Amino acid sequence: MPGSILRRTNANKLKVVAVRLDPAIEHRLRLLASVTGRKQSVFLHQIIDAGLGAIEEAHLPPHMLAQIRAVAAEEAAADAAPDLFGAGSATQTQSASPRPRARQDWESRTTDTRSE
Repeated sequence: MPGSILRRTNANKLKVVAVRLDPAIEHRLRLLASVTGRKQSVFLHQIIDAGLGAIEEAHLPPHMLAQIRAVAAEEAAADAAPDLFGAGSATQTQSASPRPRARQDWESRTTDTRSE
């Protein structure tokens, strides 16, 4: 939810989980955080997001995996920011035409002024 204006409530608060790490892994994580200026939790979130799906696929039965994915898709759709301009997502707009809309607008303005 980076960049969203969603306020934290009891329903959407981040949960705390305590994990014991091998000292070498903890050192690597601390070094990464120190060098990049980010918090260790940023990298832990990325690691968990990237690896959880693979672990679920390996250990969960297919029907349960389908249920989890359906719930995750619903949550992602609910968290999506509303389209303020009514034009759909950027990928939809770009896939519909070979050139970005701003470029098309600029070309039409320059073509109109040249023809006068």
